[in-house]
Amino acid sequence: MTTQTGLGSGEAPAPGISFGQFVWLWNRCQGLTTPPLHLEIADWLGRRWRDGDRRLIMLVFRNAGKSTLLGIFCAWLLLHMPDLRILVLAAEHDLARKMVRNVKRIIERHPLTSMLVPQRADQWAADQFTVRRQLTQRDPSLLARGIAANITGSRADIVICDDVEVPNTCATPNRRAELRQRLLEIEYILVPGGMQLYVGTPHSYHSIYVDQPREEVGEEVPFLAGYQRLCIPVLDACGRNRWPERFPTDKLEEMRRQTGPAKFESQMMLRPRRIDQMRLDPERLVRYDAALEYHEGNGEATLAIHDRRMVSASGWWDPAYGAPGRGDASVVAAVFVDDDGGYWLHGVRYLTHEPGLIGEVDEATQLCRQVARFAAEHYLPSITLETNGLGRFLPALLRRELDRQGFACPVVEHVSHRSKDQRILDAFDPLLAAGALRAHAGVWSTRFIEEMQEWRPGQRCRDDGLDAVSGCLLSEPVRLRRSAPGRRRDWRPGRALQAAATDFRP
Repeated sequence: MTTQTGLGSGEAPAPGISFGQFVWLWNRCQGLTTPPLHLEIADWLGRRWRDGDRRLIMLVFRNAGKSTLLGIFCAWLLLHMPDLRILVLAAEHDLARKMVRNVKRIIERHPLTSMLVPQRADQWAADQFTVRRQLTQRDPSLLARGIAANITGSRADIVICDDVEVPNTCATPNRRAELRQRLLEIEYILVPGGMQLYVGTPHSYHSIYVDQPREEVGEEVPFLAGYQRLCIPVLDACGRNRWPERFPTDKLEEMRRQTGPAKFESQMMLRPRRIDQMRLDPERLVRYDAALEYHEGNGEATLAIHDRRMVSASGWWDPAYGAPGRGDASVVAAVFVDDDGGYWLHGVRYLTHEPGLIGEVDEATQLCRQVARFAAEHYLPSITLETNGLGRFLPALLRRELDRQGFACPVVEHVSHRSKDQRILDAFDPLLAAGALRAHAGVWSTRFIEEMQEWRPGQRCRDDGLDAVSGCLLSEPVRLRRSAPGRRRDWRPGRALQAAATDFRP
């Protein structure tokens, strides 16, 4: 039977001491001072509880005493409402047990909570305890579990997710998906009107704590959309230190040097980054959303993006077979170069075939038709086909499909001799460093951005999109004249023949 606790009423827990006062009194009894930062956090938690906000995220920089304050918060809640059932989830069971030990110690020693200590020792265990309360309930007052534990059948009025996102739970796409799936189960544990509180720091660009959706992994809204947020980085927007006594400026600079900028940004400034430094940082891409603009006039064709004329283009297809979603991906990409030497990554398409159509149209033909449409949509003057392995059987098929679509686009065969890692580094490193690579907004809706974030030289990573784009960046644009009647004019400058009058006589 579900016990109603009135958590959604928005009323104060009980008359008496505020949470900020409770924290101050505890620190005084321990011979400690209370830093202004802790009072700010305590005031926020107390007000959110009093106002009836039941979906909360508290992001505070590392080593700021978040977990200590959470333990005091649990004790304060049980002081006012002893019948509460609190579930603490952490990345690992041992971390959750530390919270239980902390709350037990506070209840035993705080001058206002000693009456909550139960008479029976079996109610005062290492990973759970039950305070003196009026109701007889199956679930304890406070229960600690690791995020991977089976909590089916438990019921809780408050669920606190304390550092559930750590490197072990978010290092790979599969682990991030598993973490999210586990966290979704909380809705079946929490009673109606119950509170869910997340506390931690981001450990991944695809953190559960982000306030903007990650389009590259299919998010339309952030995972924790609608939650009330408290975000306190170690340096505020004006560069002021939030706790200079504990983290003086020289200490912060030393921390930045020792841990690296990516980890410092994630853990101290609360800006989601990967803990291990990204080699290909997608934030160095210059995003744009303009379409290709093709015009013909005065006997000349032009192609532009954002009113910038394009002077060359490269299309690259890195083919692969196999069932959709398995093995290597088949990727085609298009990169344009403007008259100032700027690079524009306008399209990356991950190709799949329809297994159910193989009886009518074979897999290779399905892929070639998609590549032909891609080339026509992007006005490509040529497309390079990587013929390593299975690719050597495709050039003739691709030429046939291009011809059937009425688009004159030469197919250039290419055999790669350098390692894939070296090609990717040679193509991306200089352009990203110079901020010279632009990417269309549509690229963020593909797996390409995630490939950039996850890629590490020498490791097994998904890199099919990176390989196709690196081929575009490294290839010298092919300038083959198209003279077939009824076809589009060549939009690249300098392609038309010019006649000049001269009075030169031999």
